[in-house]
Amino acid sequence: MKRIALAFALATAFSAQAAEYTQVQPEKSSVAFVYKQMGVAVDGKFKKFNSQLSFDPAKPTAAKATFNVELASVDTGAPEGDEEVAGKPWFNTKAFPTATFVSGSVKPLGGNRYEVAGKLSIKGKTQDVVVPATFTEQGKTGIFDGSFTIRRADFSIGEGSWAKFDIVANDVLIKFRITAASK
Repeated sequence: MKRIALAFALATAFSAQAAEYTQVQPEKSSVAFVYKQMGVAVDGKFKKFNSQLSFDPAKPTAAKATFNVELASVDTGAPEGDEEVAGKPWFNTKAFPTATFVSGSVKPLGGNRYEVAGKLSIKGKTQDVVVPATFTEQGKTGIFDGSFTIRRADFSIGEGSWAKFDIVANDVLIKFRITAASK
């Protein structure tokens, strides 16, 4: 009888600790990027995005995530840069207002590290990507940090005279921090 009571107590304690993170907090989250222009690293970010998330650290392979980034919310650090990047040769935000990532699978790597495989769509083009991420619990808040590199040519970002990589490099590092509260 004592073993049954102990097993029940342990099961209850573990289920009480399990938390599912579903409430993304945009004000505490960020989506940024780094690219090289004429060999110099340039930072930027997106000011508006929304997401749907379901992550339980006890069941990471069941996790689901969708992120929609409003491309017109780009912040390059200069208003004229923001206007240029929103234009047709770059993001063409009038025709393609959002970039979307939809997760397909999550693979735990140990030590709070994960690989999230999914599909990234920008300017009507979709590519498979694998996103390495870490997860840290802080009370009822979970923080997901990660980065991955895309090639802008894969998404036709920089068309016409910008299709070459002599001024703006092909590789773009995407960095994110997503903060979510548990239910």
